[in-house]
Amino acid sequence: MKTFITSGAIPARELKMEALTSLSASFEKLCLAAGLEALGDMMARDAQAACGPRHARSEARRAHRWGKTTGKIGFHGGKVAIERPRLRGFDGKEQALSSWEAALREDWLGSWAMNQMLINVSTRKFGRSVRLPEGDVPAAKGSGLSKSAASRHFVALSSEKLDAFMSSDLSKLDLLVIQIDGLHVSDDLMLVAAIGIDSQGVKHPLALVEGATENTATVQALIDNLIARGLDPDVWRLFIVDGAKALSKAIRASFGKTAAIQRCQIHKARNIMDRLPKELHASTRRVLRQAWELDDADKAERLVRNLARRLEQDRPGVAASILEGLDEILTVVRLKLPIALRRSLACTNIAENMMGTIRRVTRNIKRWRDGSMALRWVAAGMIEAAKGFRRLKAHKQLPVLRAALQARRNYLSQEPVAHQAAAA
Repeated sequence: MKTFITSGAIPARELKMEALTSLSASFEKLCLAAGLEALGDMMARDAQAACGPRHARSEARRAHRWGKTTGKIGFHGGKVAIERPRLRGFDGKEQALSSWEAALREDWLGSWAMNQMLINVSTRKFGRSVRLPEGDVPAAKGSGLSKSAASRHFVALSSEKLDAFMSSDLSKLDLLVIQIDGLHVSDDLMLVAAIGIDSQGVKHPLALVEGATENTATVQALIDNLIARGLDPDVWRLFIVDGAKALSKAIRASFGKTAAIQRCQIHKARNIMDRLPKELHASTRRVLRQAWELDDADKAERLVRNLARRLEQDRPGVAASILEGLDEILTVVRLKLPIALRRSLACTNIAENMMGTIRRVTRNIKRWRDGSMALRWVAAGMIEAAKGFRRLKAHKQLPVLRAALQARRNYLSQEPVAHQAAAA
């Protein structure tokens, strides 16, 4: 006795002819039907290649037809049913159709979900955002447009991208500059990220770690990850940080006490301004800007020390803050970099711009469940930010930085020998 099963798949040819009769009203359906018809033809060719023509015997066939079944494939972020042939090998096991497997591997549904969430479409509006408002493509139950389905797809794809991001090989990147900055996610969760600039001025998101605060252990975990993935600690680079002492401490522990560290001049100036009355802002900012622009590091240091001396009587705390970390503030000046390159490398603006993209991507999140969720979202934001990266403005002057770092290394390596000779 034969049992007839009614398929829920969309009949591609009938759907296409129906859509053609009212093209203006059913363009989305026409696109779907054309795509399904093309996929159906590809699967039919695969079946014929494996089984030979219908009702014909062939010694070259590898399988035989075993009816049809209905599967689901992604379309406009959702799923639609399509009928596909089934094949059985001579060993009794089912054989896959290469065209069908390739269509499934595309994972359009996951890609749509991740893209929509990165541009701040909430999971509740996912179904509306991926289908035309007047579209007549059916979206039945189980089509993958629910908020939970969209969330699952995002979790799966973002986890995959996070794993690839945190395990990528860094040994082939000729990195000259590394910026490290922190992002407060919640009261007890801090993420520290690193971004590098290679010798061509191209910017690369490098790594991301989580911690309770921006302490030495958290930063050390970030640096250990970079070194484990191929970052050579013996190569001299310029490190740019926002001023946290934990950052400098961890960098010196891994790259040597003489590592070139530049503290962000913008952060430094902002911290000083926040502690001064408004009537002193203009004069203090003018002195700091003049010091940053000087080509002579000794003159710049004297200018800053004179500023601190003038403020010492009335604002002793501010004067101490101005002098704190003065050597690291003037690193790019001591390296004698050109003014254009110095302006690009004297602050953490590149990292701050990336953090701005991360905040935009994550602005719909009302509650961070755990560190894993934060890592996935922030890593996705870093990858999204990388799509808009441009080369460093002064990238043509980066060979000057390489030469300056090498000259600094040679000078510091000969300095102890010179002191010993003088003592003798």
